[in-house]
Amino acid sequence: MSKRASRVCAAAAAGLVAAMSASLSCAAAAPAQSAPAEDIRDIRGPKSLFPLALVLEWLAGGVLLAAAGYAVWRRRRRRPSRALQYFEIALQRLEELRALMHPASVREFSSAISDTVRRYIEAGFRVTATHRTTEEFLHDILETENSPLTPHRSLLAEFLRQCDLAKFAGMSLSAANMESLYQSARSFIVGTSPGHPAAQSREARDSLPAT
Repeated sequence: MSKRASRVCAAAAAGLVAAMSASLSCAAAAPAQSAPAEDIRDIRGPKSLFPLALVLEWLAGGVLLAAAGYAVWRRRRRRPSRALQYFEIALQRLEELRALMHPASVREFSSAISDTVRRYIEAGFRVTATHRTTEEFLHDILETENSPLTPHRSLLAEFLRQCDLAKFAGMSLSAANMESLYQSARSFIVGTSPGHPAAQSREARDSLPAT
C-alpha cells in the first residue's frame, strides 16, 4: 500500500473514533440533564393542615354567630326602659341637687329642694303643694281628715320654713345646714314612699273597713 493510501486510512479511522467519542459523551450527559427535570416534576407542595371545606364551614359559623349577637344587642337596645316612679324621680332629683350644696348657691339650693319635696307630695298624696305658701299648705294638712301627711307635719313645717328663710329673707346656710335640709327631705321621701314599712302599715290601716 502506498504511503498516501495509508494516510487516508489513518485520517478516516481518526474521524470515526472522534465521532464515536462525541456520541458517547452526549449519551452520558442526557441522563444527568433529565434527572433534575424528573426530580422537579416529582416535588409536591406542602399539604394543608385544614381542608378548604372545613375552613369555609368555620367562617360561615363565625358569620352566623356574629349576626345572632348583633340581633340580640339590637333587641335589647330597642327594649323600653322602665319608667321611674314619682318617689324615684324625687330621690334622683335630690342627688342632683348635691351639686348646689355650697355657700354661693344657697338660694338656688333651698328653692330647688323645696320644690322637689312639694312636687313629690303632689304626685304621691294628691295634695296641691306647689304655688302655695307654706302656711296654706300646712293648714290644709291639718284640715284633711286622716291625711297620711299629718304625722310628718312638724318635720315638713320646719323644713319648708328653713327653705323660705333662705329663699325670701336671704338667710345664709352653712354646709351643715344644707346637709341637714337634704337629709330631712330624703328621710321624708323614703319614709313615705311605697315599699317602706311605715308606708305599708299606713296603707294596710287605711284599707281596713270602718267599724
